[in-house]
Amino acid sequence: MFKAELIERAACFRSADEDPTRKLENCPALVLNADYTPLSYYPLSLWPWQTAIKAIFLERVDVVASYDRAVHSPSLDIQIPSVIALRQYVKPSEFPAFTRFNLFLRDRFACQYCGCHDHLTFDHVIPRRLGGKTTWENIITACAPCNMRKGGRTPEQAHMKLKVEPIRPTSWQLQQYGKGFPPNYLHETWRDWLYWDIELEE
Repeated sequence: MFKAELIERAACFRSADEDPTRKLENCPALVLNADYTPLSYYPLSLWPWQTAIKAIFLERVDVVASYDRAVHSPSLDIQIPSVIALRQYVKPSEFPAFTRFNLFLRDRFACQYCGCHDHLTFDHVIPRRLGGKTTWENIITACAPCNMRKGGRTPEQAHMKLKVEPIRPTSWQLQQYGKGFPPNYLHETWRDWLYWDIELEE
């Protein structure tokens, strides 16, 4: 059978388990780089099962672990992969994109004035009316009350102290921060790869 035909059939697989509480959509694959570290911790690097199976047929990944579930085509049975590793190493970017999500992650989803985690927005440390720019070094996470209290003033003028001076983080730093915010669902086969560098208990 040609590889292209296998790839096409992968998208048409049917579940061998008809249990409605275990839908295939709830069986993503954790994607590791070629060095067996996650491509991303936060958001966690996950692929839908269809994408993972296509990558297997394209010989772009190796299967590290599988769910206790299988899918069928007319001529093929295959275990649904739960952990896959890229065969070719993807070099991460040195610096992350300047996005809303990444900024919140840098600031640990907390107001940089009072530390609360509710009603978060953004604040220009040096207001734009005073020449402040929209950059990593001048934007911080702030809750709505603190943002309103500060208004168009600098922190010094508003008598408000920043908990941490804003910096442009590296991708490595954001990944380290992301380890502190695990997703709600972690499959047991992912544990060794997500927490591979945590000190073991005696």
